[in-house]
Amino acid sequence: MSSHSTGPVLLLDMASCTDRGRAREHNEDALACDAPAGVAVLADGMGGYAAGEVASGAAAAQIASDLARLKIEYPAVSPADLMQAMHDSIRRVNDQIYRAARKDPRYTGMGTTLVAAAFTGQVAVIAHAGDSRAYLLRDGRLRRMTRDHSLLQERIDLGLLRADDPAGDSMRNLITRALGVDPYLEPEIGVHGLRDGDLVLLCSDGLNDMIDDASIEQILREHGDVPDEAARLLVEHANAAGGRDNISVILIGTRLGEPPRGAG
Repeated sequence: MSSHSTGPVLLLDMASCTDRGRAREHNEDALACDAPAGVAVLADGMGGYAAGEVASGAAAAQIASDLARLKIEYPAVSPADLMQAMHDSIRRVNDQIYRAARKDPRYTGMGTTLVAAAFTGQVAVIAHAGDSRAYLLRDGRLRRMTRDHSLLQERIDLGLLRADDPAGDSMRNLITRALGVDPYLEPEIGVHGLRDGDLVLLCSDGLNDMIDDASIEQILREHGDVPDEAARLLVEHANAAGGRDNISVILIGTRLGEPPRGAG
């Protein structure tokens, strides 16, 4: 297991908020945050009554636990090793959910989207499957760090639709990748360099389906220095816009500092 150099590292301030929204009876989203370990996982379950909660809960808890255990054992783990650990954990959890769905009729068809962030040194390793997203706010500007695994995004990538085309509404929630749906899952994983003051947002589609990126950017620009308040306001705005789905957000504020003693 290789290590990073022991220069300044990113110190993290995490906040999260989740709500069932105004239309759903249950909240099938699940969150797991561990700021000291530098791990955050958000999962958006699907598959009928209670089953989605089982899939998302298992995914968030297990993947966060796997990554936190690694980070505790190797605080300066290299990005490459962290990517591999994230890949292996997601693949294992995919297999567990897939097997459970086939074994128990109550869980037939269950699955979950996923977006996960793990931090080491001055980088974030971001993994996702489905349409849960990661964004970065830097110098007051918001950009997406992930691309949805959805039928709509495929049509946009092929130039067949514009993102704001109403014809795409019926495809918006038809996802092409998720945990537990197929025996073989390849999560998309990337490494992103971070700077002092960057703000990372993980969210379920219940947020970005209700409020556009410009609105998300404005809220984060005005309130991002207090992540707890910004997370609450994002959820409130999504509910005010209709709250058609469960809404979940994790915000991770970053600042450069010296690593804790013994973290080399």
